[in-house]
Amino acid sequence: MSKRVYLFEEGSKDMVELLGNKGAQLCEMTRIGIPVPPGFVISTEACREYFKKKKLDDELRKEIEEALAKIEDQAGKKFGDKENPLLVSVRSGAPISMPGMMDTILDLGLSDEIVNEMAKKDEWFAFDTYRRFLTMFGSIVLGIDEKKFDEILERKKEEYGVELDQDLPAKALKEIVEEYKKLYEPPEPKKQLFMAIEAVFKSWNNPRAIEYRRINNLPEDIGTGVVVQTMVFGNMGKDSLSGVAFSRDPSTGEKKLYGEFIINGQGEDIVSGKRTPLPIDELEKIFPRIYEGLKEIAEKLERHYRDMQDIEFTVERGKIYILQTRTAKRTARAAVKVAVDMVKEGIISREEAIKRVDANSIQKLLHKQIREGNVKVIATGLPASPGAATGKIVFSADKAAEIGEREKIILVREETTPDDIHGMVKAQGILTARGGITSHAAVVSRGLGIPCVVGCERIKINEEKGEMNIDGLVLKEGYTITIDGSTGRVILGEVELIDAKFTDELRMLLEWADEFRRLRVYANADLPEDAKKALYYGAEGIGLCRTEHMFLGKRLPIVRKMILDESKRGEALQELLEQQRSDFIEIFKIMSGKPVVIRLLDAPLHEFLPRYEEMVEKRATEGLTEEEERIFQKVMELREANPMLGFRGVRVAIIMPEIYRMQARAIIEAALEVMKEGYEAKPYIEIPIVSDTKEVEMAKKEIIDEIEKVFEERGERIEYKIGTMIELPRACIIADELAEHVDFFSFGTNDLTQTVFGYSRDDAGKEFLRRYVEKRVLENDPFVVLDAKGVGTLMKMAVEKARKVKGNDIEISICGEHGGEPRSIKFCHDIGIDAVSCSPFRVAIARLAAAQAALE
Repeated sequence: MSKRVYLFEEGSKDMVELLGNKGAQLCEMTRIGIPVPPGFVISTEACREYFKKKKLDDELRKEIEEALAKIEDQAGKKFGDKENPLLVSVRSGAPISMPGMMDTILDLGLSDEIVNEMAKKDEWFAFDTYRRFLTMFGSIVLGIDEKKFDEILERKKEEYGVELDQDLPAKALKEIVEEYKKLYEPPEPKKQLFMAIEAVFKSWNNPRAIEYRRINNLPEDIGTGVVVQTMVFGNMGKDSLSGVAFSRDPSTGEKKLYGEFIINGQGEDIVSGKRTPLPIDELEKIFPRIYEGLKEIAEKLERHYRDMQDIEFTVERGKIYILQTRTAKRTARAAVKVAVDMVKEGIISREEAIKRVDANSIQKLLHKQIREGNVKVIATGLPASPGAATGKIVFSADKAAEIGEREKIILVREETTPDDIHGMVKAQGILTARGGITSHAAVVSRGLGIPCVVGCERIKINEEKGEMNIDGLVLKEGYTITIDGSTGRVILGEVELIDAKFTDELRMLLEWADEFRRLRVYANADLPEDAKKALYYGAEGIGLCRTEHMFLGKRLPIVRKMILDESKRGEALQELLEQQRSDFIEIFKIMSGKPVVIRLLDAPLHEFLPRYEEMVEKRATEGLTEEEERIFQKVMELREANPMLGFRGVRVAIIMPEIYRMQARAIIEAALEVMKEGYEAKPYIEIPIVSDTKEVEMAKKEIIDEIEKVFEERGERIEYKIGTMIELPRACIIADELAEHVDFFSFGTNDLTQTVFGYSRDDAGKEFLRRYVEKRVLENDPFVVLDAKGVGTLMKMAVEKARKVKGNDIEISICGEHGGEPRSIKFCHDIGIDAVSCSPFRVAIARLAAAQAALE
């Protein structure tokens, strides 16, 4: 049988898969001389074996006992001994970070006999430690409802007239222990240890851990390591404390020690939110020597791991011990700042900085902010995760999960627990009455990228009544509030939110990314405002300008005239020509010198007419006017069973060539117009829904003919390109033939995905796609993450065929929303596409993801 238990001296940071992240880092810290209490790690392999055998086998038990004997020697204490007892913690530690999702049991190894002996030296400490152990062992290992322990504790605090646990006298703690023991009698220490190890293994499959892995798309079968470690005590008096420290600020990335601590308490008191801790700055004032020691250790760990660290520490009678270090979770803003600062400090390279920042998280960096003005602040808590959010108050995670899809909500809780995760992911933001900046609510919100305010103690929640009270102001469930996770403010009602701006660090990171990426990054922009945003975020051009969006709004009556009345079609097209020309002039000016890909009319014509169902209902109930009846007949004529596969795109142009002629004229006239004013227009004219070369030849002939007329009329020329969308499987198959006739291709992966899968993108999402992903029929929603196996194979074939005919003279891009999704961008890079195009707000993501793809 291979080795399954490792002393801290026997492991290293390279053994994460075997020992779990927590265990591997404890081994590494021991190796480099950080003060770590002795302990050992039970491997993830042992966890997987446990699930097969459903028990701890005799060999494993023997290994555990041998390791325990060694840490007894190191600590100079004996497990289960009443004179000099060794107490241990038993904690989970998976290879992947799952904060708070699995179980921990502290102070293990106590019995009545041992506690009574300990009480001779320090009665308060002995019984405080015992009541903590009884609560954790009873609730986690034996499954007794934690509320039963809490109710006894709260009653006793009320009886003795104290607010905080640490203010209870030793007599009260003894009474609490007696009442706890009516709930159960703890087993002897050795049995406690084995039962606790089993409980931690089992917690890998508790509902919240399973849900967390599902949400974060993490593997189910790797299991957790178990760390058994000598207890050190932060609750041994006024010179003892427990805390959590970050080597830099996890919200902003600022280089300063950040965190919190409690005097005379254990770490669980902070993480659970049961005590509101002091900020780490206070440690410098109260215990300057300890603060400096902690700062030194934090800097040493950061230099060693070459990344920002999240450190759990305990001070027992003035001596610092480090219980855990891990790569710190951080906001997107902090991730960018830390990466850039560490390059400047010579810790990492530019390439590493680019690879370190999750490209998707850039979206979270561009958080909304409150437009300052006349806002009514009703309470202030601790700012735990930046950004601002407005929503209706909801007090339960279950209700948040139920209504969060359709309504904007703020989840308001006393404190969140890992069991609330299903509601938290559906909320716009989180507000808690208790807890600190490293509490569960804070950590999870930062990971989700949603605003969070914690420790807002003026809030008194009555969940049964469905209301909260803030200094006499009663707010019912469903009332709207706004929270500001950057300042900690809670504001009455809805306030105006504004988009955040680039930080200097993000600008610098993206400039570095631009040096490494091969893919060009364009934006999908239909209106001048979109084009301005695209430029702001660093787009190198417009990869998709959808002209049908220019046909809506006040222009709809003109479009209807064009569709309904052949005799007035020329008049309607002339009106549209003028308006489209004016649109293009503005866009060309904004994007001067950059390519603008303009997709000619793609939408089915019926989309510009009243809805069939509404007209049928009106016809049956009120009757239609003569004009409405004429429109209804046209709606009936154009109505299709599946319009997305019907009369649209190039098919309309073949039957009504005058539409594409008008659009081509508007584009070229606009380009010539801006040229006179000193701007450089680069028009790329794109034909959609092509499935045959004949379609391209016919549409292209009409377009070129109209453009030549414009050149003749104006006496000047301009360069332009004509290309096609590749959004049908047949277009991919005949890509070599199509390439002969065009200057560029652009994959429309939304339609291509729809036609490859046979899914209606309008219906699949609401009917079954989500369930398909949940049930693992599909790994991802193919409209979100490009399907490399099916859609991707067709794309790769199309690229290869086109390149065989035209080499690099044909420009190939992608313009579906996949163009802003990092995994899809990596695929595009790999198959040799030239450019990606996405919505303006995803341009920054695409720039970074394209660089990451190149560096991989």
